[in-house]
Amino acid sequence: MMNFDDVRDILNAEWIAGQRQIGRAITGVVASDLMSDLLTLGRPGCLVLTSLASDQAVRTADLVGAAGVVVVNGKPLPTSMAELAEQLELPLLRTSMRMFEACCALWQAGVRSA
Repeated sequence: MMNFDDVRDILNAEWIAGQRQIGRAITGVVASDLMSDLLTLGRPGCLVLTSLASDQAVRTADLVGAAGVVVVNGKPLPTSMAELAEQLELPLLRTSMRMFEACCALWQAGVRSA
């Protein structure tokens, strides 16, 4: 099973918040910028890939019981997003990879859809 230490390495991502949860297991991946899709497709333990750089992504991930969030495209993240993720103890990472590239890299590493 994959954890956030693995994800960080695979996606060449940087920690933004929730680093104490580095060993949290990931059961699958959901990639979407529409939080309504995440509400429908998200499963407990899933990793959320999104380019939505807002508190809404963290709140929605927490609501579905996601393991954490990775923001793609190297977008700058608001301080409030990092603070909320830290408060919720939800791992938040950022990668410069595009959504497609990140999905492909995780697929090659053995992670499947949630």
